[in-house]
Amino acid sequence: MITRDSLYRRLLTWLLLPMVALGGLMLFQAWIDARQTADRAFDRLLEAATLAIAEQVQWQDDRLWLDLPPAALEMLATDAEERVFYAIYDDRGRFVTGNAELPGASDEAIAADSGLHYRDIQWHGMVLREGIRRTRLEDWRQRERFDVRVAHTREGRERLASQLLHGNLAYILGMALLAAATLVIAIRTALAPLTRLRRAIRARDPRTLAPLELPLPRELAELRETLNELLARMRRVRANQERFIGDASHQLRTPLAGLSARAELALRQDDPAQWHQALIAMQETSTRTSRLAMQLLSLTRLDNPEYRPELAPVALDEIARRAVKQHWSACHRDGIDLGVETPQNTVDVQGLDWQLEEALGNLIDNARRYGARRITVRITEAPPVLEVEDDGPGIPEAKRLLMLRPFHRGSDDPDGSGLGLAIVDGIARTHGARLGLADGHDGQGLKVTLSFSGDPP
Repeated sequence: MITRDSLYRRLLTWLLLPMVALGGLMLFQAWIDARQTADRAFDRLLEAATLAIAEQVQWQDDRLWLDLPPAALEMLATDAEERVFYAIYDDRGRFVTGNAELPGASDEAIAADSGLHYRDIQWHGMVLREGIRRTRLEDWRQRERFDVRVAHTREGRERLASQLLHGNLAYILGMALLAAATLVIAIRTALAPLTRLRRAIRARDPRTLAPLELPLPRELAELRETLNELLARMRRVRANQERFIGDASHQLRTPLAGLSARAELALRQDDPAQWHQALIAMQETSTRTSRLAMQLLSLTRLDNPEYRPELAPVALDEIARRAVKQHWSACHRDGIDLGVETPQNTVDVQGLDWQLEEALGNLIDNARRYGARRITVRITEAPPVLEVEDDGPGIPEAKRLLMLRPFHRGSDDPDGSGLGLAIVDGIARTHGARLGLADGHDGQGLKVTLSFSGDPP
């Protein structure tokens, strides 16, 4: 099933999300800057208005007197039709003149702003921006201190801030569209080699395992090399399978040809005794062929990398006793001493009882066929070990690894198939056990061990 998610969409999402967040921050900063710019511009008008009013204040009839020119307040009037208020207060905070009694500010705040203080106030349900100038008369006869307070509503400021924000918004949106288009083109360009790799893989003949030869960037070149390593392993696996199939065909062709020859020879005879001998030979050949076929099936299943059986607790000592009981008759008939040694306690491991019995059966049968006179099946604990020791001719140390290969036989025994140890090795890998081949007691014979670590394979 092909998922709807894609690398292109994932990259686009994770790259656009920071861009959207950054765009939001830029819009917020643009809004802050627009308000600050509008405040600075109108604060300059407030400063000019307070200065113009302060210059018109005079001392007349023992009191402050103001002849306000219209231009002093007209500079604060804009198309937004703000409401403008002004007031003059003397040094003792008494209202002198004006069109509104505006609130004042603390001496510390005015002193901190060097005699000119701006603030936002709520007054009679209106939001005002107020400027307070503390000054004095410029007269050599009288230097009376007074406050000039001028305030206006914020409509003009809001309109200017909106205009500035709209101008910045158009710029930000244009940059965002350009960045998004550049990002889409960049992602498509960056993923183009991946598309070429996908098309090259799809265009390949499914029967070929040749390595991929495609110029790619460094990151995808590593993926290409990994795929080539996988193809190399698959080539080795296919070569092993083809060799196994060829060997299996050869091993099965010989007894089947023998059966056909025996049957053809028996058909040419008229003597019932000859027929009886031919049937006995054919029965022995069919038995060997059936055993070979079963071993081939077992080895094929064990070599399957997807074969993952569910292991369960099994008793090694009980398996050993059953295997010895099953093969005792054949060994006794050949004059072989077959025995089992188990500890008093039960030795449990994670495994499959039928596979372990098959492994023991192969080891006992190999020892019986290759000249052993004494075979001992031994179970030890801590850690659990399954061991089969015989006193036969053994296997030279230089050839022990070769004996684990399928169809490799240590002698010319016509009844052997060369699959016994290969099957035991596969069963050991399935159980996570370590297979060991060593000399038997006093350097005679062969000792085969399966050491179980107790961990799952």
